Amino acid sequence: MDFGIFTEQIRRGSSQGEAFVELFELVDAAEAWGLDVVWLAEMLVNPTRSVLSAPLLVASWIVARTKRLRVGTAVQLLPLNHPLRVAGEVATLDHLSHGRFDFGVGRSGGPRAYDALGVPYEESQGRFFEALEIILSAWKGEPFSYEGKFYRFADATVTPRPYQHPHPPVRMAATTADTFPRVGRMGLPIFVGLRGMNIPELAGHVRRYREAWREAGHAGDGDVCLRIPVYAAPTEKAAVEEPEETITYYFHRQADLTRAPLGRPGTGPAERREAQAKTLSSLSYPDILSTKVAFGTGQGLVDRFTQLREELSLNGIAAELNPGGLLPKGQETRTLQILTHQVMPAFK
Repeated sequence: MDFGIFTEQIRRGSSQGEAFVELFELVDAAEAWGLDVVWLAEMLVNPTRSVLSAPLLVASWIVARTKRLRVGTAVQLLPLNHPLRVAGEVATLDHLSHGRFDFGVGRSGGPRAYDALGVPYEESQGRFFEALEIILSAWKGEPFSYEGKFYRFADATVTPRPYQHPHPPVRMAATTADTFPRVGRMGLPIFVGLRGMNIPELAGHVRRYREAWREAGHAGDGDVCLRIPVYAAPTEKAAVEEPEETITYYFHRQADLTRAPLGRPGTGPAERREAQAKTLSSLSYPDILSTKVAFGTGQGLVDRFTQLREELSLNGIAAELNPGGLLPKGQETRTLQILTHQVMPAFK
């Protein structure tokens, strides 16, 4: 399995400048300790949670200070960015990194950034798939025209062509039942998570994704990366006790975020959102430990990831090291050290 870290959350009490400093210190450690990839969120107008309003700019700085580490978006919000500009910027970054960039894409489950930019959230899915189609066409480096509902242009040629052939790996976030087989038919790797569903439910969706992949005639069997909160400590007692406050806060906040857009066009059935929010808000800490996270010693995490790999047929992990933002920096760094030194070697 590949191992990466997912970065989004600013540490509570840190300034915005300190958030960048801490991110780059984490990147330097990841480079030195052999981590495979750093994933960057895109969060435009949420200063209490993130400074990552421009992940491609941050990615360019990361590839400039590293030699081996891959960097990717998780995810770039395609409906909020013009696809021709994104195609050119990503291809440029692909050259600057000498092919060390992975392009994770999605549309976000919440309307906050859409409201700020004046884009109706109910258009997000349509805009997403048009944008993705345009970007993939643009990377061929040939003149092309497009006539869609949201984007129209004639005889456009994007330069440069990507460094990787035919283009950087594209990975799409999958969070709803109908998305999994659709992405499988498209032949794209996926990000998955456990925030909105349990392990058996997610396992069923992953099976349908892989079935659709094979039925569409794509080579291989698909690729699944799990985004999951991870905490590592020298003892099981510390691994359970130390992150309780931050992870409990995280899931209570997630319940509020799930419930907030209820009734908004394009946000899915209200009943489904309400059920997810109710489940998240009622999680006990033992429930969280057994169904939503990977906390433990080095050996405990090896066992946990082995179990998850078998149950979910995983190809990779994107570890959230401080999802609630309440952990001290030292504990976050310790988790990365244990993950790279004691856990990763068991899966390589």
